[in-house]
Amino acid sequence: MKSAVETLNPTRVRLTVEVPFEELKDSLDAAYKKINQQVTVKGFRKGKIPARVIDQRFGRGAVLEEAVNDALPKFYTEAVNEADLNPLGQPEVDITELKDGELLAFTAEVDVRPEIEIPDYSGIEVEVDAIEVSDEDIEKAVEQLRGRFASTKDVERAAEDGDVVTLDLEAKVDGEVLEDGVASDVSYTIGSGELLEGIDEAVKGLEAGGEATFTSQLKGGSAEGKDSEVTVKVTKVSARELPGLDDEFAQMASEFDTLEDLKADSRKRLENQKQFDQATQAQERVLEKLLELVEVPIPEKLLADEVQTRKHNLEHHQLGQMGLTIEKYLEFQGKTVEEFDAETSEQAVKGIKTQFVLDALVNKEKLGVNQEELTEHLMRRAQSSGMSPDQFAQAVVEGGQVPMLVGEVARGKALAVVVESAKVVDTKGEVIDLSDDEDEDEAQAVAEAETAAAVDADEDKAEEAK
Repeated sequence: MKSAVETLNPTRVRLTVEVPFEELKDSLDAAYKKINQQVTVKGFRKGKIPARVIDQRFGRGAVLEEAVNDALPKFYTEAVNEADLNPLGQPEVDITELKDGELLAFTAEVDVRPEIEIPDYSGIEVEVDAIEVSDEDIEKAVEQLRGRFASTKDVERAAEDGDVVTLDLEAKVDGEVLEDGVASDVSYTIGSGELLEGIDEAVKGLEAGGEATFTSQLKGGSAEGKDSEVTVKVTKVSARELPGLDDEFAQMASEFDTLEDLKADSRKRLENQKQFDQATQAQERVLEKLLELVEVPIPEKLLADEVQTRKHNLEHHQLGQMGLTIEKYLEFQGKTVEEFDAETSEQAVKGIKTQFVLDALVNKEKLGVNQEELTEHLMRRAQSSGMSPDQFAQAVVEGGQVPMLVGEVARGKALAVVVESAKVVDTKGEVIDLSDDEDEDEAQAVAEAETAAAVDADEDKAEEAK
């Protein structure tokens, strides 16, 4: 076999391959064997039909076609390996010559990973938010905890903000009660915004037995998007009662004996969270600076496939599960289709560029992944997916996704290397040290987030739209 490579552009090549006919022998034998199992010829046992009879009855062309289809992947792979290419996706193959007994020639065009030159990144500087925990932050955290231990007590008075009311609802469109527009004993906290728009104003001021009617646009069901006349009846009003803010509450809600100890623990927890957020912010900003330093050509087909994948995931997974259409989602976002397409393409370009650059860094810094690192990463991924480590590991192995996980770990390590060499200061001018081992885990998370196929920001917005 002879092969040659022609570079069409920085991300695409054309392979020209010539195969002497004698190298097709194994594929020809396999073709005759396969056809033998598929056809029946009178006078011959199944599987024992001579090659000359198959040629006479079914044509030599059918045999050649089967042999070439069998041989092409093998010779394409050999040509790729000889040229030391890193192909992306499936090739476009064109058979240029097929002479029986003489020669098979074909071309294969395929996208390839571009050659990336990583510049000196030691001078990267970024600024991050300073870690500040105010007394107000502490009070808010304690109040949230206090709310988790709140109780309710039925009251005989008009409903107010923060009360829990039990409601019966009936929705009409064009004067007709909807089949799916009736609900009883619905528990609702006034001011939570978890039901229909306008319901807070309707129920405030009503006592048990009180009734009101208001107009609201339905967010789901058979009449989604239509204006409905909603009748709401309050059957019970309950007031939320918060526990006292004292040592007794601290003992009930935590392992601490005093309220002051509980507040001190809340401060420490908030500081740890802000420290993690600060490190994550540093990772993201260092990555952005790194990407600005590197010129990366993006393969057109790879970009088109990534954009399509992101759109599919948003429309059929996130939005589909919420009962939202892409049109409703864009209406909520206040975006045109053109703006959405441009935004999705920009995100896809950044994800591809991030992966290419970090992979190039892995090679430059000769970073490897050991079993312990892979296991730790698998455990984190399993936890985030809601699966047990054994279930997740089995799914990864069965899906042939182990190389993908190894790549994720390696990219996280590459980003950590860049972060460690960068100068990170907070808004107060203090230098931040991000050289701890834990920061590699945070870099791992950032690298995964940047290269993920799903559009996380769009998923969050879709949840808001719901």
